[in-house]
Amino acid sequence: MRYDWSPLRRSTIGFDRLFDALNEVQRAAEDSYPPYNIRRIGEDRFQISVALAGFAPDEVVLTVEHNVLTLEGKKADKEDSTLVYQGIATRPFKRQFTLADHVEVKKAHFENGMLVIELQREIPEAMKPRKIEIANGASKPAQQIAANAA
Repeated sequence: MRYDWSPLRRSTIGFDRLFDALNEVQRAAEDSYPPYNIRRIGEDRFQISVALAGFAPDEVVLTVEHNVLTLEGKKADKEDSTLVYQGIATRPFKRQFTLADHVEVKKAHFENGMLVIELQREIPEAMKPRKIEIANGASKPAQQIAANAA
């Protein structure tokens, strides 16, 4: 049985295609590392928080290309001691997020072991809805016909 998610897509401005990209089949096949949250913080603003304990900012690369936000990380090899136990995962990773049209990354920063990525949807003026004035159809065409006859 398939559900109609179209009302949800319309109400989630900025991540319209995210629900398509993260369906149940892909979630099962996709690696769950690193864990992340997506939060709506305004009408056209979103925030992605990614748990990156053990990573430094210079070990993480964030790129946007063709509406795809890609986050890659690789821990630098700086082992001067032997770990007795390693509970913090520091394996290389690559995670991608599909962004809706006109969603831009505003900034990204580390905060308490979390990478926080702030996004905003900015629709160009030419694409925004605008009100069109409707003139009285009877008076204007009559004046134009009289002007053409003279």
